[in-house]
Amino acid sequence: MNEPQQLQIPHWRTTFSNGEAEAVAVAIEGEHVSQGPVVAEFERQLAAYLGTPYVVATTSGSMALVMSLLAAGIGQGDEVIVPNRTWIATAHAPFLLGATVKLVDVEVDRPIINAKLIEQAITERTRAIIPVHMCGRSADMRSINEIAQRYNLTVIEDAAQALGSRNSDGFLGTQSDMGCFSLSVTKIISTGQGGFVTTRSEKIYRKLVAIRTHGVGDTVNAEWEQPGFNFRFTDVLAAIGIVQLGLLPDRVEKVKAIYKLYEEGLKGLPFIKIIPVDLTAGETPVYVEVLCESRQEMIDFLMARGIQCRPFYSDLNYAHYLKNSGRYPNAEPFGLKGVYLPAGPEQSLENIQKVIAEVRSFN
Repeated sequence: MNEPQQLQIPHWRTTFSNGEAEAVAVAIEGEHVSQGPVVAEFERQLAAYLGTPYVVATTSGSMALVMSLLAAGIGQGDEVIVPNRTWIATAHAPFLLGATVKLVDVEVDRPIINAKLIEQAITERTRAIIPVHMCGRSADMRSINEIAQRYNLTVIEDAAQALGSRNSDGFLGTQSDMGCFSLSVTKIISTGQGGFVTTRSEKIYRKLVAIRTHGVGDTVNAEWEQPGFNFRFTDVLAAIGIVQLGLLPDRVEKVKAIYKLYEEGLKGLPFIKIIPVDLTAGETPVYVEVLCESRQEMIDFLMARGIQCRPFYSDLNYAHYLKNSGRYPNAEPFGLKGVYLPAGPEQSLENIQKVIAEVRSFN
């Protein structure tokens, strides 16, 4: 039996060597460590990039979801509709606020909420829908917004994996009441940890700003206006974010080039199928995801050759505490067969070629 090689190609590669350390030093030297003017500038630049009037930075994409739900007044006894294929944070945010999570199956060919199934999940207790733009793929926002208007529901886009991704109506995460983004390390730009909320509503914006600081709009003359907590961002992380944001256009093009390379290189292989991302529509494939009939065997095969891949996480209906007993046949193949191939904005195209060559030798 061959001994596994030392890891040569990680499943994700990004860097912080573009002036981030210098930017952090400037923030610290200016005594801007906690939330201050650097955060405000980062928010301004994000808003300008996305073409939205308001951005509120916070500690993570997960916290962006919690803040958005608090701003929408979601709590005990409410129901929130979530797709069965998403990272668990999408469900944990309403669950931890005491709401019931109602899962909806995804589309047949894409791990994106099936808008045609949403209406049958709505009850008199439903208060919000959280569509998730997984791997930069656009949910059917026009249909979802129409449904929400008909039933007087809040729509909160989970765009954690979709910064820089678009559809025909503009940037994802800007087409609803609120949009939530992540800046964690496996995103197209990163501050290590971090996130932010977008909105076009001044009323919602003011709620979010207060929620971020214990529900207080004025910390000098504090009045207890509403529930909130310490969800503040820092100037240290914002300094990193400003540098990273400047890299975003080039990184969007890089991950598209990686996707195209895989798309062409894996063509015709009977045991593997790339999960499509619509580049022509403006979608940005932050990851490269495939379906493989012999998933674990291929993962082990590649790891033995120094190439790291990761299986998809389980469908959310397997989280027993969410108490969803329904069937989700469209989601099931993704949970059982899905694989993340090596990607990331700083992954070399040479590495991608090596991965393709090894995948083609499998089976």
